[in-house]
Formats: sequence, structure tokens, C-alpha cells
Amino acid sequence: MGPVRPSAAAYVGCAVLGALVCVAPLPGLPVPWWAIALLAALYVCCEQLPLPRALGRTRAEGSPRPPLGRRALEGMGTIYPVLLAGAFLLPPAAAAFVPLPGALLARVIERPSWLRRGWRAARLALAVWAASSVHWSLGGPAAVVGPRFPDALLTAGAAVVAFCLALTALDGGILTLAERVPAHTAWRGLFLRSLAPVAVHGLAGLMMAVLWRSPYGPVTALLVLLPMYVSCWVFAQYHRERAAHQATIRALVQAVDLKDGYTRGHSERVGQASMMIARELGLDHRRVEVLRFAGILHDVGKLGVPTRLLRKDGPLTPEERRIIELHPEYGHEMVRGIGFLGEARSAILHHHERLDGTGYPYGLRGRQIPESARVVAVADAFDAMTSTRSYRRARPVAVALEELERCAGTQFDPAMVRALIRALDRHGWHPVVTADEERGNAVPPPALPVAGQPAGRGPGGGGA
Repeated sequence: MGPVRPSAAAYVGCAVLGALVCVAPLPGLPVPWWAIALLAALYVCCEQLPLPRALGRTRAEGSPRPPLGRRALEGMGTIYPVLLAGAFLLPPAAAAFVPLPGALLARVIERPSWLRRGWRAARLALAVWAASSVHWSLGGPAAVVGPRFPDALLTAGAAVVAFCLALTALDGGILTLAERVPAHTAWRGLFLRSLAPVAVHGLAGLMMAVLWRSPYGPVTALLVLLPMYVSCWVFAQYHRERAAHQATIRALVQAVDLKDGYTRGHSERVGQASMMIARELGLDHRRVEVLRFAGILHDVGKLGVPTRLLRKDGPLTPEERRIIELHPEYGHEMVRGIGFLGEARSAILHHHERLDGTGYPYGLRGRQIPESARVVAVADAFDAMTSTRSYRRARPVAVALEELERCAGTQFDPAMVRALIRALDRHGWHPVVTADEERGNAVPPPALPVAGQPAGRGPGGGGA
């Protein structure tokens, strides 16, 4: 990870300060310290469970590291029932202390680790404090001791909502400052995505609190975590299977790169550009990931094209061009059995269609072309223009964007072109090195784009 932006570091500092303010009254409170210690130790153990939390570890080469807070948006872990049980059992200052030891001792992969630990500890402490404050202000502890239903469910539900709102507010802010996601999209969908899983964890936390206050005592409350751990283990198996799928994707991309050496790294860069466009459009995290897969795999059909055509230096004959134009259909057939790709399959099939209907393989026009394919088409053309190929030199980013704007409305979707321009203005373009750079050769001065063919010799803007 590159240097953290000062605004993001200041935001984390404010969150840490807020968490310290929340736990400051703790020394003067008449609270059961053994209960605080037990819940905090349990949370530390949950943090050390061998379950995959850093989902971003399976990211494709060349994609950016997850920003501060991104990991928190990608997985729930097994800790929320413990934290919410603390919110139901303890006063706000004591409940806010429970997540601090585990969050500060948790293993962090991305750097700077000290800042990420501080952020994770602060966001959880503030969220638990908010949940506990709401729960206690509504008389929740009395309802738990009864227990009185539905009073206990209503107060616990209000606490869960407060917990989700606090996480949403904090995570949206860090996405805006650390990743420069537009403010109007940073918070979009965060609350609804977190509400359902946190509500399930909240029910488990309520069960823990009720059993804790029952004659059976805290030991029986710990048994609630067993089915939660089993469910999280199943969830972990899903992510292991997903990681295996991604390893298969990487193997396919490497095979394409070996076959067409001059486009080495092209697939990862198109995936990166597709992800940037998708985020700028405000798409949810799931669709952003699918579009990254679509960009990475868009040229997998080249495995069915003769190598001599992919590496040919001169112009293509009409017959050779027709053979190369089959690669989207080849690619679609190769990935049609990979279920989790979803709409990425249609992007692979249609990324050479044009808005004016002169593209291939089916000559779709306008909105007939799937949105995912329109995103990948722009990303593909942009990288093809800004990287060196066997048949022409790289163009500067500014020249490539001018050509995309010129072809917007006829070849490319103008909304996708504008989204790419905005994303590049905000983040810049830091692509994987080109094939020539990997061989240690200097890239020659850029040439002007060929009129009518913004991305090289192939039709549709993306080259062959």
C-alpha cells in the first residue's frame, strides 16, 4: 500500500480519539471486571480463529491493495455475537472496551499495520458503544434479565441498527478519504449490506446475553458460539472454493499471456480499468468484482486462435480477421461453466460490440449490448492504446482519452468513457509493466492513433 493520505490518517486519528473518549468513564464505573475480561478474552480468541478474513489476498496481480476499512466491508468474521453480547450485558464504556485487545492484537497483512489496527479497534469500539448506548437507554438490560419478549427483541433490534449505522458512517468516511470514492456513492448500500448479517449475529449475541443472565450462567452462553463457528467454517469453505476459481482464472490469463507475449499484463490492466469504471458508476461491491473478472478474462478466447495470427506483424487478411473475430465466442464457451462469473460471461462474449451496430460477433447496438460489455470495451480499448503492441507503439494517456471521447456514441458508451476519465483524474493510471518493459527495452515515443481504429488493428477498439 502506498502512503496513506493525510486526510485519511487524520480521520483515523479522530476515530481513535473518539474511542478513547467512549472508554474513558470505565475506571469509575461499578462494573463486573471479570465479565469484561472474559468477553475481551473471548473476542481475542475469535480473532485468532483460522478463518480467512483478508479476502483481498486473492486479488489479481496489478489490482490495488484494499484501502483502510475495505477489509471490514468484505467479511464479518465470528466476533460480532461476542461484541453485541457485550453491548447487551455491559454499560457503554465497558462494552466499548471489549473489542480493543483483540483488534489491537489481530494479525494485519496490509501496511501500515499500526494504522490499520488503530482503525479497526476504533471503528469497532465506537460501533459497540453506540449499540450499548441505545440498548441501555431503551431499558434493554431489564428485558434481557427477564427475558421479556418482544421487549428484548425490540431493544436488541434497535441496538443492532445503531451498530450498523455507526459502521456505515465510519466506513463511508474512510472510503471517501482513503480511496477518494465520491461522497454520493461511498455510503450507498453499505447499511443494507451489513444489516442482514449483523442482525443474525445480533440474535446470537442476544441468546448469549439471555443465557449469561440466566441461572445456567456464562458457561452456557459460550455454547451459542459453536453453531456460529460452524456456519463461519462453511463460509470459509466457500471462500476457499472461490480462491480455487480465481487460481484457475489466473492460470487461464497466464496461458493467454504466454501465447501472445506482446499483450502480457493486458488482462490484469483491463481488469483494473474495468474495476475503476465500475466504482465510478457507483456499482455495488459484488458487481465491481464481477466486472474485474470480466476484464481479466475478456481475451481468454485467444487460446483458440492460432498463435501466428496473434503475433503477426503485418496487416491481417479478411480471412485472418474473421478467424480472430471468433475469440469472444471461444472465450464464452470456455467460461460458461464457471457459475460465479455471472454477467462477466456476457462481457466476454460482447466486449467487441459497438453502439452503432457494426461490432461483432452479433452486431448488437446501443442498449442491446450488456452494461458489463460496454464497461470492458472502454477498458480494453484504453489499455490497448496505452501499451506497446507488436504492430504499433503506445499512446499517451491523454491521447487515448481524446480518442475514446471522439469515438463515444458510435463505438463506446459515453457514460463509460466519462466514468473512466473521472476515475483517472482521481486516481491516475498505474498499470502493470508492458511486455517491452519486462524485456528491459525502452518504449519508443508514442505514435498518434489510427483514425477509426482507436485501439489498434483489430475491429472494436481492442485489437485482436
